Amino acid sequence: MTDAQTAARSDAQSAAAWLRAVVESTEQLLADVAELKPEAVAEPSALPGWTRGHVLAHISRNADSLVNLLDSARTGRDIPQYASPEARDQGIEEGAGRPLDEQLADLEASHRRFMDAAALLPDEAWSVQLKHRSGYLFPAHELPYKRLLELEYHHVDLAAGHTPAHWPDTMATSQFTRLAAQFRAVEGLPGMVLVAEDAGLREQLGAGEPELTVEGPVRALTAWLSGRADGDGLQVHRGGELVSDARTALPELPPML
Repeated sequence: MTDAQTAARSDAQSAAAWLRAVVESTEQLLADVAELKPEAVAEPSALPGWTRGHVLAHISRNADSLVNLLDSARTGRDIPQYASPEARDQGIEEGAGRPLDEQLADLEASHRRFMDAAALLPDEAWSVQLKHRSGYLFPAHELPYKRLLELEYHHVDLAAGHTPAHWPDTMATSQFTRLAAQFRAVEGLPGMVLVAEDAGLREQLGAGEPELTVEGPVRALTAWLSGRADGDGLQVHRGGELVSDARTALPELPPML
């Protein structure tokens, strides 16, 4: 086996592992959505300005957008993730007001389309560079991981009982590291050390000597970094002294990318 074939096999195996996580995450989402009351679709989600229907429509349309990228990797054609930003927004708005049974059916059908498209990719296609809707390039084998993030983050946004405590270990730890790197050089942030006790991870944000030490489970830290929590469940020390309410000491972070 050549080096290229070995690399392609490794990328395909990585994709397969994340695809298994996608299946598990989708099954849990479908089970939770099936338990919602019909009127819950029109109720507010945890995302400002979005109902639960908006969140569900977005999850479904995201799956279809990733099918476009999977097809691009397989065929070599430049197929954009979405036809346009306006088309993306329109798809969410048009789908938001549908009744619960239609939302559930769409989630199931779009998931099948995503998995079917992934099953068609030969090993070498998982190494193809693709363009995200925001413009950056990434290898195709990261697509299943990106789908998992959409599922898990927006399942929490649905405000239907799924919390960061339910996030898979691998997602929570990888996102903790990624988000810490994103915010490391943000201007105006006080220097702080983040300590994920259960994962044995440590990251530093802000400039200069750390003013704060923020400790807690990796899921709670990732929830705060991603804007899914206000710091509840974390401990903050300032100058060696425990702050009585962590939420009052933690700075506001910019949106995650």
